Amino acid sequence: MLVYEAAALGAAALWAMTGLLSTAPAQHLGAIAFNCTRMVLVALMLTAWVALTTGWDSIQEAYLVPLVLSGFIGIFMGDTALFLTLNRMGPRRTAMLFSLNAPMSAILGWMLLDEHLSAPQLGGIGLIFLGVLLAIRFGKRKSQLHKWESIKGPVWVGILLGLAAALSQSVGSLIARPIMESGADPVAASTVRVGVAALGLLLLTRLPFSWVKPAGRFSVPVVGIIALSGLLGMGVGMTLILFALSGGEVGIVATLSATTPALILPMMWWRTREAPALGAWAGAALVIAGSTLLFAS
Repeated sequence: MLVYEAAALGAAALWAMTGLLSTAPAQHLGAIAFNCTRMVLVALMLTAWVALTTGWDSIQEAYLVPLVLSGFIGIFMGDTALFLTLNRMGPRRTAMLFSLNAPMSAILGWMLLDEHLSAPQLGGIGLIFLGVLLAIRFGKRKSQLHKWESIKGPVWVGILLGLAAALSQSVGSLIARPIMESGADPVAASTVRVGVAALGLLLLTRLPFSWVKPAGRFSVPVVGIIALSGLLGMGVGMTLILFALSGGEVGIVATLSATTPALILPMMWWRTREAPALGAWAGAALVIAGSTLLFAS
């Protein structure tokens, strides 16, 4: 049924939207303070949801250490690097760099879990990397002056942070995969992972360093936007993906959910009144084509 495919596409659209929503508060507060606030709010939302619905029975004691490790690497480290990238590279380049988590997961599965990679999948991985390079190198025209298209600091630092975000997400997912395959409730498992990240970020912000402190003042509008981005991205978006996987074909769902780098372009066009460059469209198209080969093979 098309409803499952629509759910996967809806999740990708929400992730694109939350990337744009997060840009202003992340720059206002700084990546660490923003991510800490977001994770605490999301952890509270998920905890309430699990307590009122499925409960914690599916989370066995043996799952706790892997889930804690997965949350620390995949969310604490991964999301922190992601929002550091966002503040440096803008939402479009960040979405492209983060899309590398899919081929990285496939490569790690091949290296560590002896999973097979077919020739089309290898071609898909190559297309995704090529698309990201194309979008970063040729994704901006000189006439595009909006601050979302500007790069702060050296480009290589932003690229390394984006790669770190994608790799951390891949490693975190790889650690959590056996637990999810054993039948653990995905929302409860996500709550543990997000809770670990929230705790780690709270401890990090207590350190006596200026770069972990809020760069700007908290206000009701700022916290409201952070809460909305967390609810849409990690609440509604995650729910849509779980629903899509419950009845849709895994390859199609994974491919549709990987369209965020393309869906963010018309949103940025509408918001900035500047048409994305041809290189940005071409790079996003290559990422989607590569994802199709990677997930459908």
